[in-house]
Amino acid sequence: MMQQVLADPTWADTLTDADRRALSPLFWTHVNPYGRFELEMNSRLDLDLAARAATVPNPHTPKDEAAVATT
Repeated sequence: MMQQVLADPTWADTLTDADRRALSPLFWTHVNPYGRFELEMNSRLDLDLAARAATVPNPHTPKDEAAVATT
């Protein structure tokens, strides 16, 4: 239907370049170039935090803990 209206010469003369640019999102909003990512917000990831903490080479501590550790 939109193509038929735009093909009409009276509309072709009436529409400016800005009007045509404004129509562009109507044709392209359904396109998602990055794919679709569905999130499961009702469950948690099963991360083993103890194993992850053991693999950190030199964990940083806050200044207060570092001062207590050196005294």
